[in-house]
Amino acid sequence: MLKRWAGLLLCLILAASLAACGGNNTAGNPTDTPAATGTPSGSADQTATPAADKIKVSVTFNAMKEFVAAVGQDKVEISTIIPDGTEPHDFEPKAQDLVALSAAKVFVYSGLGMEAWADKAVQAANNPDLVTVEASKGGTPITNTDPGEIEEHGQYDPHIWLSLKGAELEVKNIKDGLVQADPANKDFYEKNCGDFVAQLEKLYNDYNEKFQSVTKKSFVTGHAAFAYLCRDFSLTQNSVEDTFAEGEPSAQKLTELVDYCKQNDVKTIFVEDMVSPAVSQTLAGEVGATVETIYTIESGEDDMTYLDRMTDNLTRIYDSLTK
Repeated sequence: MLKRWAGLLLCLILAASLAACGGNNTAGNPTDTPAATGTPSGSADQTATPAADKIKVSVTFNAMKEFVAAVGQDKVEISTIIPDGTEPHDFEPKAQDLVALSAAKVFVYSGLGMEAWADKAVQAANNPDLVTVEASKGGTPITNTDPGEIEEHGQYDPHIWLSLKGAELEVKNIKDGLVQADPANKDFYEKNCGDFVAQLEKLYNDYNEKFQSVTKKSFVTGHAAFAYLCRDFSLTQNSVEDTFAEGEPSAQKLTELVDYCKQNDVKTIFVEDMVSPAVSQTLAGEVGATVETIYTIESGEDDMTYLDRMTDNLTRIYDSLTK
């Protein structure tokens, strides 16, 4: 561990040097975001912000980018550290990934152990003006109990952004960070935050009513990422991540999964975009279920916004419970 953080420190020293030589260079997936994602047009100030005046915001992965874009709209320039298509849980930053931190005004990460390297990266960035936002701060975490989940994610389940209530919390914390970095535009950020939260609340209310009306309350998914969503709507996820993500299941494990699906009348097996669907398809064939993709919003997917993907997730889960 000491060697790892020593290496990270050297990487950040190099990153600072690169930033000093390269001016406004950014790393990861730099994205100049002129408009909010999923936010109604006509909100707040419509005057275009010159590129030189945009607030540079470095974020860890796609969901954080979506939330910053919703609040900051054209007043922010966003760089994403973890590239699309990269599994965030396994990501370890290299020097070039962290160059943006040296020049950024705001750094946004989700927290709850999702980005175990974040604190050390901030310390090593040597950027005294950097406003750091732990977007999940103030939330009520779900404690991991499964040994495999504890080994992979730590004490807490980090997937809070997949809860609409969790998203509200993260968006509000991000708004506070942008206001701290750019107080002159406080009203702009407050307005955009309010608009986005209103959309989250409407989506929650629409589906809360639907989920209250169904008898079945459990669904099957590969990655154990939906505990916060389940908490929102009093649902239960049954994760078979150890089977879906790691090769072929044993005969005993497959039998247990088949029995579970039959006992709970499971008609849909959900699989995430970065997990092989092979075992899902085997299980589905055994129980007469279909295999459908569900979004974890860790990478950009299908050119859809956060609200689009959450609506799709909720629709698919609801439909699976009514079959």
